[in-house]
Amino acid sequence: MERANGSMLTEFVLVGLSDHPKLQKVLFVLVLCMYLLILLGNGVLISVVIYGVHLHTPMYFFLCNLSFLDICYTSSSVPLILGSFLKGRKRVSFPECMVQMFFSFAMGATECVLLGTMALDRFLAICYPLRYPVIMSKGTYVPMAVGCWVAGTVDSLVQTSLAVHLPFCSNNVIHHFECEILAILKLACGDISINVISMAGSNLLFLAVPLIVIAVSYVFIITTVLRIPSSEGKQKAFSTCSAHLTVVIIFYGSIFFMYAKPKSKATAGEGHQSLTEVLISFFYGVVTPMLNPLIYSLRNKDVKAAVQSMLGGNRLMKHK
Repeated sequence: MERANGSMLTEFVLVGLSDHPKLQKVLFVLVLCMYLLILLGNGVLISVVIYGVHLHTPMYFFLCNLSFLDICYTSSSVPLILGSFLKGRKRVSFPECMVQMFFSFAMGATECVLLGTMALDRFLAICYPLRYPVIMSKGTYVPMAVGCWVAGTVDSLVQTSLAVHLPFCSNNVIHHFECEILAILKLACGDISINVISMAGSNLLFLAVPLIVIAVSYVFIITTVLRIPSSEGKQKAFSTCSAHLTVVIIFYGSIFFMYAKPKSKATAGEGHQSLTEVLISFFYGVVTPMLNPLIYSLRNKDVKAAVQSMLGGNRLMKHK
């Protein structure tokens, strides 16, 4: 693949999570189990929403999209992590690295917008309950979800396109367990000021704006819920938002450490990625997608009832 300034770098080397052979075996089993739990948990949640007729609402439609996002995101990065455990430092071709970076960045950007959209949905449901079915019709919430995917994909396409045209010289060691965009920018041997500006704009649109929407939505939600006279009504209203708010706190808490402050090449430094950054990236990329279905199933009576109903139906069929 020919790139700018005659750069002929054809592959990258991923350092991975650990260089210790014994620890790599333990981490391999741990990450593999977590990945299987992600597939199982999010897969069950998607199945429950699809087959539970009473869950065919905007909130659960967005939740289904969130679960599918988590499956796609982890599937784009976990195979690289597992491969690095088996082979030590894993070699990845330049095109493969860019494709993996594109998909992981697209999923992350899409999830930011989707979480903001879910907050807006809860705001309309609680603050305007009578008008909610009319406002959030299928002709509204389906295009909203599609818009989240399109926005994330376009943003990732822009960032990846800018990264592809950067010159890369002799240093091809990525101090990360995946082809993460900030780790790759540190390796460029040319001017990355345009990339930094572009990342700053991306942070504003896909981190700050959705977070503002979420904050404003919950201010109105809390104000409306406090006006409900009965304690039972307040508890019911808060229960529909608690799972989403928990996911938002976990998701944004980890992602802000990675993307809130894009660094220029001069300030990024040439040193290894710190253990804290690695753990935060791992938490964001693997732990959070595993926790999401647990949070929504444990904090949501409708989902728990649907799961129990589905399990009860399966037992009944086996008994017959």
